[in-house]
Parts: sequence; structure tokens; C-alpha cells
Amino acid sequence: MFARRLFDFPSVGWQHQFADLERMSRQMDRLTQAVTGRPGMNWLSARVFPAVNLTEDKDKYYVRAELPGIKADALNIQIVGRNLTITGERTIPSEGENIRYHRKEREAGKFSRVIGMPGDIDADQVNAQMVNGMLTVAIAKSEASKPKQITVS
Repeated sequence: MFARRLFDFPSVGWQHQFADLERMSRQMDRLTQAVTGRPGMNWLSARVFPAVNLTEDKDKYYVRAELPGIKADALNIQIVGRNLTITGERTIPSEGENIRYHRKEREAGKFSRVIGMPGDIDADQVNAQMVNGMLTVAIAKSEASKPKQITVS
């Protein structure tokens, strides 16, 4: 009986509350577009570029980063301690002066990602390759961080 009362909302008032929230959201979107020139509140969302995956096997960690349109020689890749840093700049050609955007999600500018490795690494054994906009960095694990098989006698 208590659960029934707890979730027994009046249907008109409940729907009306969400209608008010939707109306306020539309007003905030219009205000944001007037101030920033971008539709909606996209400027508040965190954009992380490039998107990366970090995986491992027995001997290495692998960082794969999506970098479409960026040339390999425009990247700066460094290892410091247990961190891999990928830095570069993404440029997007101008689409003209008289263009009005309806949606703009592709951003240009400098970027930097620092990816922490979950274990110790051998910074002298790092290999990076760029194929079709996909950067793959293979980082050897240090001998101390590799699993050791222990036999029981």
C-alpha cells in the first residue's frame, strides 16, 4: 500500500512539470545560440579528442587513437614516466564567409591527450604507426610488471 502511494503521481501535474522543463530547455538553447553562435548547449559538453582505446596483452600496452585527417608528421608523441602524451593540431578548411551552420560538431585547434599506463613500461621500446587516420602506439611492459609463473614444489 505504501509503495502505491509513493508512486501515485497526479498525471496532469507530473506531465506539466516535464513540459515546464522542456520549455526552459528550449529557452536555454535559444539563449546559448544567441550568445555563442552555436545551437544548443553543445559548448558545455566535454569534447575529448582524440578518442582512444587502451588495451594490453602479456608483453605490451596498446593505445589506439582516432585521428582522421591528421598527418603522422604533425603529431608529437612522448613518454614521461608511465604516461603517454599525444599532441597535435587539427585544422578544418574554411567553408566560406557566408556560411550559416545548423550543426557544428567538428572543432579545429590544438589538442593534447595524456594517457596513463596501468603498469610500469619500458620507454625504450615504443613503436608508433599511423594507418588511415588510426594511430597505434605499442609500449613494451617493463620486465618487473610482466606476470611471472611460479612453480610449486
